[in-house]
Amino acid sequence: MHSLEYSFNPKCYYNRRSREFFSFPVKLKIMSVQILHNPRCSKSRQTLQLLKDQGIEPEIIDYLKTPPTTEQLADILDKLDMQPRDLMRKKEKEYKETGMNDASLDKDALIAGMVATPKLIERPIVLANGKAAIGRPPEDVLAIL
Repeated sequence: MHSLEYSFNPKCYYNRRSREFFSFPVKLKIMSVQILHNPRCSKSRQTLQLLKDQGIEPEIIDYLKTPPTTEQLADILDKLDMQPRDLMRKKEKEYKETGMNDASLDKDALIAGMVATPKLIERPIVLANGKAAIGRPPEDVLAIL
C-alpha cells in the first residue's frame, strides 16, 4: 500500500474566480510500506498498530503463509545489515529439529532453512524507503519511515 505525505508551501494564493485560498504542495512523497506480519504475535500487532497510528496503511504479508523467497530474505538481511542466524528465532523448537543449530551451516543453508521454516524468522519486519527494521520494540521501525 502507499501512503501519501504532503507538505504545503506556507504561502497561500487566492483564486479570484472561485474566491478560495489555496496552496500548492511543494513535495509529494509516495511511500510503499510492507510488514512481514504474524497476527498471533503481540509485537507484530503492536507494530502494525503503530504504523496505522502514523497514518500508514502497509501491505501486510503473513509471512507464515507466504514466506519470502531466498532472494527476498537475502535482500532483507542486507537491508538489516544482519547475518541469517541474527534474524533467527533460536528458542523455537524447529530451530533444533531442523538442524539450524548446526554451527557449520553457511549463509545460504541458513537462509534456505528460514525460507523452508518461516517460523524461524524474527518478526515483525517492516520494509520502507529501501530500508528494513525489526519491530522489537515496535518504535524501532519509525526510523526508516
